Amino acid sequence: MTWRLTENNKRCVEATKMDALRRSSRISRKEGIRIVTIRQQIGLEETIIKEMEKNQLTWYGHVQGMVEGILSKIALKLMPKQKTARGRPKKNWMEGIRKAMDERNLNEGQWEDRKQWSLGVGQRRKTF
Repeated sequence: MTWRLTENNKRCVEATKMDALRRSSRISRKEGIRIVTIRQQIGLEETIIKEMEKNQLTWYGHVQGMVEGILSKIALKLMPKQKTARGRPKKNWMEGIRKAMDERNLNEGQWEDRKQWSLGVGQRRKTF
């Protein structure tokens, strides 16, 4: 299972990716070239966060397609019982998956059709 992507985690991962892109292009931050321009020069369309969400959705669809009783599927549905802290509850991994599914207009049972799921997740391009 993967970790929950918090906004802080997303910023750190994106900053590391931007640093790697700048270094591989041999462009310093002092030059003032925006990361969008560097991405266009390299030919990258997606951010690393979208790629991570795509991989998480792929894994989620894979586990949902497994037979009941498999350890991975049990772990996915497991919610440990613990005393809740005061204030707003923390977001869990499944909430991140649901948010990514909403962004891609995917429904809960759509993982049963693998081709549709792959197209919705963004793994495969739509061919006509």
